[in-house]
Amino acid sequence: MTRLAVDLDLVRKYNLPGPRYTSYPTALQFTEVTDPAPLIADIHDNNVTPRPLSLYFHLPFCETLCWFCGCTTVIGGDHSRTNVYLDYLEREIELTRNLLHPDRKAIQMHFGGGTPNYLEPDEIDRIGRIIERAFNFDHNPECSVELDPRHLTRGHVEAFALIGFNRASTGIQDFNPDVQRAINRIQSVEMTEDTVTWLRESGFDSINFDLIYGLPHQNEKTFEQTINQALELGPDRFAIFNYAHVPWMKPAQKLLSVLPTAETKLSMLKLVTEKLTSSGYHYIGMDHFALAEDELTRAQKSKTLQRNFQGYSTLAGADIYAFGMSSISQIDTHYRQNEKTLPEYYAALDADRLPITRAVQLNRDDQIRRTVIMKLMCDLELDYDQLGTALAIDFRSYFRDGLEDLHQTENDGLIKRTKSGMRVTEMGRLLLRNLAMRFDAYLDSTPNRFSKTI
Repeated sequence: MTRLAVDLDLVRKYNLPGPRYTSYPTALQFTEVTDPAPLIADIHDNNVTPRPLSLYFHLPFCETLCWFCGCTTVIGGDHSRTNVYLDYLEREIELTRNLLHPDRKAIQMHFGGGTPNYLEPDEIDRIGRIIERAFNFDHNPECSVELDPRHLTRGHVEAFALIGFNRASTGIQDFNPDVQRAINRIQSVEMTEDTVTWLRESGFDSINFDLIYGLPHQNEKTFEQTINQALELGPDRFAIFNYAHVPWMKPAQKLLSVLPTAETKLSMLKLVTEKLTSSGYHYIGMDHFALAEDELTRAQKSKTLQRNFQGYSTLAGADIYAFGMSSISQIDTHYRQNEKTLPEYYAALDADRLPITRAVQLNRDDQIRRTVIMKLMCDLELDYDQLGTALAIDFRSYFRDGLEDLHQTENDGLIKRTKSGMRVTEMGRLLLRNLAMRFDAYLDSTPNRFSKTI
C-alpha cells in the first residue's frame, strides 16, 4: 500500500465552502410540503417493477447529548418512550408497505441515530419482527447498525446479530480524556475493545470506526495517539470527519471552546491520511478508508459503490425508503424527509398520513447532474462518452463550463485527463467535493452556506 503524501499548500488553496454531496440536489433545495400528492404519485411510479430496496430506520434516542453532535436526536434516560416510538414506526411501515410492489426485495438495511442500542435487546427483537413481517429480503443483505460503546452490552450485539445485522459502525471521535471531557463523551479504550470483541464473536463481517478531527484540545500529537490506539483494535474501515462548528444551528456546540486552529486541523488531516494509507487502508475518498479486502474497497473497484445520506455504501441501484423521525428517503424522482420532532411525527401518523415535511422533486437537469456527481464521488472517474450515451446528452457540450473549470484542478494534479474523460488522482480524492462542485448548478444560489471542504 502506497502512502499518500498530502500537499498542505494545495489543501489550503481548495479549502472553500462546499456541499458534502450525500445528495444532489442538496438538502438546501428541500422545501416544505403542502401537498404530498405528487410525491405519492412518484412512489406509485417507482413501484411498477420490483426494484431493489435499501431500508433506513432512524432511532433518535440518546442517553446524553454529545456537544459536538449535528444529528437529530431525542435526549434523556426515559426508556418508556421507545416502545411508543416502535408503535408509530410500525404504523409508518404499514402505510408505506401498502404503496410498494409486493415483490420488491431489500438488499440493504441500516439503523442510524441517535443511538440504536438505546433500545433494549427485547425491543431490538421487536423491531426485527416488525421489519421481517413487512419486507422481503435478498438472500444475503447488507445490514449495518450504528453503535455507542458507552451503553452497549453483549446482549445488544447478540440481539442485533439475531435479526440479521452483519456490519457495525462504532462512534469513538477521540480517545484523549481532555477531548472527551470537552465534548461530554467519556468513552474508554476498554469499552471500544469490548465492542469489537463482541462484534467479532457474534459474526459481524465489517467494523467501522468514526473519528472526528477539529474538536477542542486536539492537536497532531494527541490525535496520532488516538489513531494508534484505534489501529490496534483492527477495524475494517475508518470514517474520519472534519468537525463542523455550526452553533447557530446546534446550540449545544456553543459549549465547545479551545478549538484547534485551521493549521492544526490541516496537520491532523495530513497525519491521518498518510498514516492510514501506510497502514494498509485504501483511501476511498473524502473521509472514508477501508482495508483492501473490505467490501467498500471492492465495491469501488467494481463500480457498485454509492453515496447517500449515510455516506458511502456498497450496493448501487437501490431506492432508499427511510422510516422514523427526520429520516430521508430517495428515489429517482425525489428526496423526501419526515417530520423532525416526535410530536409532529406522531401527529401525522395519528392522522393516517405519511409524516412527510420537506422534499425536492428532481427535474431532468437535476437527474443528469446527480448521476455525474455521484459517479465522480464513487467511481473516481468520468467517461464522457459513456455518460453522454447513458444520459442522452452531448456531455462535453452540456457541461462545457464545468469542464473548463477543471483545467486548474488538472494543473494542480487533482485529476488526469483520459482519452474519453478524466480520473481522480490520489491527491484529488482528498478534494472530491471541490471537483464535484464543477457540475453543481445550485452553488451560485447558495453561497457560503456549507462547511469548508476540508
